[in-house]
Amino acid sequence: MSSTVSIVVPAYNNAASIERTMDSILAQTYHDLEIIVADHASTDSTWEALQKYAADPRVTLLTTKAGGGALANWNRVSQAATGDFIKLVCGDDLIYPELVAEQYEALMAHPQATLTASARDIIDANDALVAKNRGLAGLRGPVDGRAAVRQTIVSGTNIFGEPGCVMMKRETLEKVGWWDSTFPYLIDETTYSRVLFEGDFVAVPRSLAAFRISDTQWSVRLAKSQSAQAAAFHNWVFSEYPGVISRVDLVRGNLAASGMAIVRRLAYIVLKRRMSLDEKHK
Repeated sequence: MSSTVSIVVPAYNNAASIERTMDSILAQTYHDLEIIVADHASTDSTWEALQKYAADPRVTLLTTKAGGGALANWNRVSQAATGDFIKLVCGDDLIYPELVAEQYEALMAHPQATLTASARDIIDANDALVAKNRGLAGLRGPVDGRAAVRQTIVSGTNIFGEPGCVMMKRETLEKVGWWDSTFPYLIDETTYSRVLFEGDFVAVPRSLAAFRISDTQWSVRLAKSQSAQAAAFHNWVFSEYPGVISRVDLVRGNLAASGMAIVRRLAYIVLKRRMSLDEKHK
């Protein structure tokens, strides 16, 4: 028998964090779960660390051949899911015990909704809190899906958060063609938008997950690439989904994305320095 909710974990070189991620998933108060993990040809000991969970009947361990980027592994675990609802949790993030229960209730209470998201906390490599209750741009409860997409664009950032913050209908994800990496740095936001063009959004304004900042996020080059891809995404919505955003919204969103890239870069520099000082004082 299939479970109602599928939690899928695309792991890649997550040996340092995968056990904390898995333990947070297994600690959910909602129990009708299947948990599918796919290791994407990791070169560290991720696969070995996962073996401690192999005996749990809720857990299925898979492998994904090397290549294809995040898209290959995200689709691998998602397409293996059998639940009515699907939640993707990256191999270095955490979800809090009540997350699945609250998001399941949100979707069941609003049958026209295709996706729900909660706020989340930002943590560093040592699980220390960096920022609390981020995301959603003030949205609460049920919101028209197209209006929610407009809000993420004019905000210039992904207001829905990382995949661990989100739960969606599996049938809708399949309908829109699974994960979309047209804009690689926005694979999550682009896919959420496709799903939300099919139904409503439900915002759960409480931190129910934690996103881990890593040292791969420090570079200026990365910030510029993210900003450029955000503008391309905005232009794609403007062209392909007439009426979702106006030309004024488009300009506003592109300017906001550029500003957010600068803010994010500065925040990462400050955090990196703090982490370096913490290491020196250990």
